Amino acid sequence: MTTTAPTPIVDAQIAHAQIDWDEHGNPHSRVFSDVYFSTESGLDETRHVFLIQNELPERFAALPAGGRMVIGETGFGTGLNFLCAWQLFNANAVADARLHFVSVEKYPLSRADLQRALGLWPELKALADQLLGRYVAVHQGFQRLVFDGGRVTLTLLIGDALDMLPQLDGQIDAWFLDGFAPAKNPEMWTPELFAELARLAAPGSTIATFTSTGWVRRSLNAAGFKMKRVPGIGHKWEVLKGRFIGWPADVPTPPPIKPWFARPRSTLPSPGYPRTALVIGAGLAGCATAESLAARGWQVSLLERHGDLAQEASGNPQGVLYLKLSAHGTALSQLILSGFGHTRRLLERLQRGLDWDDCGVLQLAFDEKEQARQAQLAAAFPDDLLHVLNRAGAESRAGVVLDSGGLFYPQGGWVHPPALCRDQASANNIQLLTHNDVIGLRRDGALWQAWDGERLLACAPVVVLAGAAEIKRFPPSADLPLKRIRGQITRLAATPESQTLTTVVCAEGYVAPARSGEHTLGASFAFNSDDLTPSTAEHLDNLELLREISEDLTERLNANGLPAEDLQGRAAFRCTSPDYLPIVGPLADRATFLQAYAVLRKDARQTPDTDCPWLDGLYVNSGHGSRGLITAPLSGELIAAWLDDEPLPLPRSVAEACHPNRFALRGLIRGK
Repeated sequence: MTTTAPTPIVDAQIAHAQIDWDEHGNPHSRVFSDVYFSTESGLDETRHVFLIQNELPERFAALPAGGRMVIGETGFGTGLNFLCAWQLFNANAVADARLHFVSVEKYPLSRADLQRALGLWPELKALADQLLGRYVAVHQGFQRLVFDGGRVTLTLLIGDALDMLPQLDGQIDAWFLDGFAPAKNPEMWTPELFAELARLAAPGSTIATFTSTGWVRRSLNAAGFKMKRVPGIGHKWEVLKGRFIGWPADVPTPPPIKPWFARPRSTLPSPGYPRTALVIGAGLAGCATAESLAARGWQVSLLERHGDLAQEASGNPQGVLYLKLSAHGTALSQLILSGFGHTRRLLERLQRGLDWDDCGVLQLAFDEKEQARQAQLAAAFPDDLLHVLNRAGAESRAGVVLDSGGLFYPQGGWVHPPALCRDQASANNIQLLTHNDVIGLRRDGALWQAWDGERLLACAPVVVLAGAAEIKRFPPSADLPLKRIRGQITRLAATPESQTLTTVVCAEGYVAPARSGEHTLGASFAFNSDDLTPSTAEHLDNLELLREISEDLTERLNANGLPAEDLQGRAAFRCTSPDYLPIVGPLADRATFLQAYAVLRKDARQTPDTDCPWLDGLYVNSGHGSRGLITAPLSGELIAAWLDDEPLPLPRSVAEACHPNRFALRGLIRGK
């Protein structure tokens, strides 16, 4: 598989589609002055043009047990094509086959407009309701939506097609070339776009489009597709269908992925055979990874050294869904934006008010530097993601007196992390094995063995290390630069007066609205402590953080007069990396890696063609720091995509920025 150099996302101010509705309730794009679907026979046209011409009824029926079909689309629009493909897949594919649908959309519909548009198709209501139920926190970048226990996956690429598709790493089995008519939206019908479709096309990939325009057909032929006109439907006399026959000989091929970031060659059993995996560590990263693998048919043993899951940093009573973004499209900012949406959609499965609450998050502008940062973010992102509130607006939203306004994230809130872990670990195909402290890993033929001293605990061809900094006990991951940072939270009993707090409020620390009669306050940062006994000094520090947030709330909680020795809380270790990005992906043999790519010490521009010395079947998901609620669940999807050779849920550049090999690579380039 090849890729082009990705373009970082900078402009995150993606607007919703501007819709006009005709007298029959059909949506029209105000920007492109065109219809979203045929006003006479939208369903019939979708089925004839995209499903029939891509031979999907037969191809779905031919999928083996555990098989997968990947469909790519230009122009998600109202989601009609996706829903029709999903309906056909349900009718024709075997029970444990999977559908992965990838669609790019520059102007996504608001949820209200999507609901109104899909209301035109009563026969799709059951599927449309599922789409609407997951259609929350859909923002710029890669957005993953999962349905039916993982049987159907939708990856939305929100942005301009020629910005988004070059960042996609995956292979497409069938293309829906949709979008507004070429005359209305010429930017969607260019040789550059068609070259991206060819780059992403799997061998023998099919393609279909509603237009039969000659220059479109010739341009697709020039990109490597063999196109032909076929009879259309309704007012369309002809449409186009085709098949990818190969990259054109007279066109330079895209540069290959550098070997240290290329996907490991799979030595796993083919679809239909039992697949087993061990996930070590049952916190947020481990439970998310286990669920993502189980959704793809893996039998997962989830090993946890404690007596229950979520006993360490993932065990706090309340964690905050807080987006620490950059206005400059950094890899971390892109990861956070995609991860936030994915986590928010997962939370819809839990009980609001007990397991989580989308009460919003208010970050106070406590000094001039923070005020300037917030103004920059407000200019870069849409209002439904974040917006500035003046002091009066912030106080009205928070329900307590504050010293300043701040930046408000209306879709943020708090989460009870153990509830999310428990929900994910309860998926079919997962066996939680507590009191299993994995001390050593050994390779025996095609299997990894997990040992507790002299006792064999479990074995499988795949192991994912998800135990935060504890993964450094294993030689293959011992050199990863993970560090532990002690953090302590303080639990304060709610009072009748404190119940006015209606949103999470952050400054240097944070305080959350009450859950089960308690507010969570925190959190401290201690860089040189290995003691997890709650400290009176850090409780007092947390109370000082509370006073900086709101003297009014401090009084409402009667926190000024609380005896320090009576304060309750818990301490745990955050696990972070030097660049604050998580470490997610396949592991290589470090010594052999350094030998294979030693030339980089002399010339970092070299790209040796030596295959990376992967440790077959060994992966890591760690280093999430204080952002685990946002980054760990999507990282579980990234691990599963690596293993199952499916489209990545993040831009290739972001996946590379999170890759375990990045540290050894940097060391070589710096001559270390």
